[in-house]
Amino acid sequence: MEELPVPHNIKISNITCDSFKISWEMDSKSKDRITHYFIDLNKKENKNSNKFKHKDVPTKLVAKAVPLPMTVRGHWFLSPRTEYTVAVQTASKQVDGDYVVSEWSEIIEFCTADYSKVHLTQLLEKAEVIAGRMLKFSVFYRNQHKEYFDYIREHHGNAMQPSVKDNSGSHGSPISGKLEGIFFSCSTEFNTGKPPQDSPYGRYRFEIAAEKLFNPNTNLYFGDFYCMYTAYHYVILVIAPVGSPGDEFCKQRLPQLNSKDNKFLTCTEEDGVLVYHHAQDVILEVIYTDPVDLSLGTVAEITGHQLMSLSTANAKKDPSCKTCNISVGR
Repeated sequence: MEELPVPHNIKISNITCDSFKISWEMDSKSKDRITHYFIDLNKKENKNSNKFKHKDVPTKLVAKAVPLPMTVRGHWFLSPRTEYTVAVQTASKQVDGDYVVSEWSEIIEFCTADYSKVHLTQLLEKAEVIAGRMLKFSVFYRNQHKEYFDYIREHHGNAMQPSVKDNSGSHGSPISGKLEGIFFSCSTEFNTGKPPQDSPYGRYRFEIAAEKLFNPNTNLYFGDFYCMYTAYHYVILVIAPVGSPGDEFCKQRLPQLNSKDNKFLTCTEEDGVLVYHHAQDVILEVIYTDPVDLSLGTVAEITGHQLMSLSTANAKKDPSCKTCNISVGR
C-alpha cells in the first residue's frame, strides 16, 4: 500500500484573534484514500518561560477531510496576539477504527490577531454595566517625578510627548505596544469633587483644564476594560484631535463613543459652557494622542502619598474575572 501524501507548502490565512484558515499542497498519489486530517497546534515556547511551569498539552485536532482551506475555530481556546506552531498530517481511517497516517509536515509559525472592534464592543458593553453614576470634574491630571518634568522642559521644548502604550490590560488589546499617547487621569474624590492627593506615579502633578484636551474638536474612543486581581476595574479611553494620526489609528481599530452621551466620560454644553462628567465606579485611564505643552496647565507637588501598589504599568489582566473578560482569548 502506497504511503499517504505528506502536506507541504502550508499556508495560514484569514487570521483573527480566535480563528484562522489553513491550507496546504500534497501529491495526488493516494490522495483519494485520505479520510481525515490531523492538525497539531501548540503555543510557541517562550525562551524565558519557567521550565517547571505546567506546559500546554499538545493538542491534536482530528478533522474530516474537507475542501481546503479549512477554517479552524472553536477547536481550541485560541488566545489573541499569541504565537503558535502548527503541523499537519493526512490520515486514512481503517475498517477497525485505527488510522494510517502520513509523515508530519514541516512545522510553521503564525501569530493570532488583536481583538477586533466586535470583541472590543463586547468589552465596552461589560464595562457599561458597572460604570456607575457620573460625577462632575473640571481638570485632567498627570502625575510624574520631578525629573520627568525637568526633562520635558530641557529636552522637549516644554511639551510632553506621546509614547507607546505599555502591555497593561487585556492581552488582545489593539492599542498595547502600538498606540502613542500621554496618560491622564480625571478621577475625583467623592467628598471634595477634586483629584485625590495620593498617586502611584510620582509626587508632582500636571493639571490642565478639561476643555484643553476634550472638546468638540476631539474624538473619544473606548480602548480597554480590565482588572488586576482586585475589586475595582479600569477603563482605558482615548481622546484624539479630529484628523490627527492618533484619530486615524483609533478610527480603524476602536469603538467610537458619543462624547456627549456615554457611560464613562462626557463633554456637554450648558449655558454656553462646557461641562464634564466621569464614571464613579471605574478608574478611568485617559490617553491623549498629541503632545501637550506644560504652559497649558500647572505643575505642583501633591500633599499625599505615592501609592506604588496602585500602579498599572505593564499590569497583567486577571483572566478569571467574569466581570471584565469576554469569551475569546485573555
